[in-house]
Amino acid sequence: MPADYRSAVGDRLRCVTSPAGSVRILALGGSTTPLAASERALRIAVEAVQERGAEIEFITGRDLMLPIYDTETTDRSPEAARLVDALRRCDGLLVATPGYHGSFSGMIKNALDYCEDLRTDDRPYLHDRAVGCIAVAHGWQTAVGTLNQLRQIVHSLRGWPTPLGCAINDASGKIGVDAARSDQDVVRQLQIVGEQVFEFGLAQHAIRKA
Repeated sequence: MPADYRSAVGDRLRCVTSPAGSVRILALGGSTTPLAASERALRIAVEAVQERGAEIEFITGRDLMLPIYDTETTDRSPEAARLVDALRRCDGLLVATPGYHGSFSGMIKNALDYCEDLRTDDRPYLHDRAVGCIAVAHGWQTAVGTLNQLRQIVHSLRGWPTPLGCAINDASGKIGVDAARSDQDVVRQLQIVGEQVFEFGLAQHAIRKA
């Protein structure tokens, strides 16, 4: 990965500030490979959200290497506590996963399992949150199957998968190091997913502030 791109995106966990009261979007995903295709796809979707003035929090890559979710204790590592807090505060999510052996990564599933800590909240689990689902795999079968599984998990967590989800077959290198060097049809799909998360989050944000 070019050094200039790494410098441009900065740390994989960061907040992009915007005016007070803005919509909060949690960007969740990637793999243990730094800035893998799934994380690059996630960041393209995020760019569309940033342009709309949302506040973005990234938890991606190796920052998602959390302890397996444990139902027998409320003790959480600092990294897990940060994730739970981000889930609790966000108005919407963008979730991108690589396709592994016909499904999505265990790292992403474990992160979503931490939504269980929100079960007694006023907004339990992912209630009233839009979730943009992105799946990137080396082949259409796994890409589409992984996207469908991710959307099903979001439903189970009471979230609202956006009308458009994005399944990307990256066998031909459709996701470059940035939007300008990626397949433009894929870029536009990712942008629409991000925009739909923002628009739903904005509506719910306004309702809660009314």
